[in-house]
Amino acid sequence: MAQSNPPFMSGVPELLLLRLLNEQEMYGYELGRSIKKVTEDAISLGEGVIYPVLHSLERNGSLKSKRKAVGGRNRVYYSLTKKGRDRLEKLHGDWRRIQGGVATAFGGTANA
Repeated sequence: MAQSNPPFMSGVPELLLLRLLNEQEMYGYELGRSIKKVTEDAISLGEGVIYPVLHSLERNGSLKSKRKAVGGRNRVYYSLTKKGRDRLEKLHGDWRRIQGGVATAFGGTANA
């Protein structure tokens, strides 16, 4: 059975959440489902991971939130701010650099 949260996953939840929210505003449960979908079930994040990251990003100004009544329920929708888009750009660049370095270390090319 695969480990659900290997140590090298640090930072990946933030990167994925920012990437999805760069496309459209979403609420927490929707983000969890979307991460599974866009990673083709390779990554599944529970509420215990998603909400702390969302709250941290909101505290630091990378996200803003608003409550919406949907079907008789209140949902908190999150969207990126300018600071969040800048953070996404930085994290994406870091990820590409690391991905290339690991690929190179395993005998591939940096573009693999």
